[in-house]
Amino acid sequence: MSGPVPEADPLTDAADVVAAGEGVWADLVGQEPTIAALRAATQAAAARIAGRSSDADAAPAGSAAAGMSHAWLITGPPGSGRSNAARAFAAALECERQGCGECSACRTALAGTHPDVTLIRTDQLSLRVDEIRELVRKSAMSPVGRRWQILVVEDADRLTEQAADALLKSLEEPAARTVWLLCAPTVEDAVPTIRSRCRLLVLRTPPTEAVAEVLRRRYDVDAELASFAARASQGHIGRARALATKPEVRELRAQVLAVPRQLGDLAGCVNAAASLVRLAADEARAATTELDAAEKAELEHAYGMSTGNRGGRGRSRQLQSVQKELDDQQKVRAKRFQRDSLDRALLDLVAYYRDVLVVAMRAGAPLVNEELRAEIEARAATTPPEEVLRHIDAILACREAITANVAPLLAVEAMLISLRQSSLRQSSSRQGP
Repeated sequence: MSGPVPEADPLTDAADVVAAGEGVWADLVGQEPTIAALRAATQAAAARIAGRSSDADAAPAGSAAAGMSHAWLITGPPGSGRSNAARAFAAALECERQGCGECSACRTALAGTHPDVTLIRTDQLSLRVDEIRELVRKSAMSPVGRRWQILVVEDADRLTEQAADALLKSLEEPAARTVWLLCAPTVEDAVPTIRSRCRLLVLRTPPTEAVAEVLRRRYDVDAELASFAARASQGHIGRARALATKPEVRELRAQVLAVPRQLGDLAGCVNAAASLVRLAADEARAATTELDAAEKAELEHAYGMSTGNRGGRGRSRQLQSVQKELDDQQKVRAKRFQRDSLDRALLDLVAYYRDVLVVAMRAGAPLVNEELRAEIEARAATTPPEEVLRHIDAILACREAITANVAPLLAVEAMLISLRQSSLRQSSSRQGP
């Protein structure tokens, strides 16, 4: 006579299923240490829900196997997958099988529609205090399901001082089933009082080979283009996807990398600066125009304007007030998009001069711009390493100036004139007295 069938253990069987199929972790390219840490935390969280302890919960807080925490700060360079890691972790916590990637909990959490997973990000320059207060209010509620109330803040580096203060109380006195997942580029970008109350998880830049493999497998990109996009993006997965699938993005990058050849005189510097800023503005406009129109149409529909119902003078005044607020938000978003686009262009220039430095120093490291090797070697042959470093410093100073709200055109003009003057000094020193 056979005995009763033993019940499946969610702390072992589920982990094996997820490990076999990757589940919700499939989008975390080249982040094996992060996946291991988050799987251990997911297992500890499952044990806590089941009223049991686990080895992961007993691990030292600073170790890779340390267990569950009520607050996490996920950092990593742009494009490393911070928000993907937060969404995947949220899905795994809500999943009965710890992140299978197939169940309703996983799919809705990843899509941002799970009732117990709240995702907040901003297209503005900062996160407002009223947005964070609403999250704090929700964090005090019990989850609708049987597991966790999870709040994901994808732009924690954009918290205003007042917003950070509003969040601090919830981090100091968390509800029993509440988890905060905060994302920022570096730990220094988070307010000190916030980061000191979070467990830190640092993502690395994905290896070029891993990014290229993802482009080939998911987007059916040929090997040569995938290798180029992975190399040119410097590990930024979203940027690599755009370079691999959009010819206009590749053309824009080519125009940026042509700038060093256009600095023959002051007029060339001014024209090149205007071109860079215009390219950034055009890219931002292309990204926001359709979105702006959709938001305005949705607003008019909500007020019944799309059906021709004007609703009286009171409703018209109310609509005008809301439209003005929306216009202001869209202008701020357009400004941020333009800054981000210009910053990508400046980083492409940094990578160009970095390649020149690699060749000049005979370092032997792979070039980011391998397709421009002949041009880079010619420039390295006539430019000493210390001069190349001055070029890089000028570009980084331009980035800082734009961050400090210097007009982008003025900052870029000053940068390019500085690059030209540096080159002239070097040319004069080679000619001698």
